[in-house]
Amino acid sequence: MNSVENTIELSIGSSFEFIELVSSVTNTILNISGFDEDTSQWIELSVRESVINAIKHGNKEDPGKQVEVKFKISDDALTILVIDQGSGFNPTQLPDPLDPSNLLNPNGRGIFYMRTFMDEVEYTNGNQGGTVVRMTKFRQPKS
Repeated sequence: MNSVENTIELSIGSSFEFIELVSSVTNTILNISGFDEDTSQWIELSVRESVINAIKHGNKEDPGKQVEVKFKISDDALTILVIDQGSGFNPTQLPDPLDPSNLLNPNGRGIFYMRTFMDEVEYTNGNQGGTVVRMTKFRQPKS
């Protein structure tokens, strides 16, 4: 069987007003992809958190910088790339959101959610700088 991969790409300005647009596109893609409602909610939350981080921490809300969101849909997985134009970051430097001293600290919580709800989460440096967040959710085999 040949595997077909479809890619859908968005490029938005570094403004929180575009978050709902990204969520709407994400939900449409999840509906098309056939993920169940619970899984779809967690994937959408992960995408939302990643885009918020790209705007706030990556691009520092600079309206001259873009955030790219790429959805790669294949027979066995959905992979989402969120790419900012910031100076990059080291994910190992984030506070542990489960540490009792950080329970009320919102920093690092979005990344914690992404790591919890997605099957794979990777951070790399982009070719032109910035950070590339790659999140993958595998489809469960049909029984």
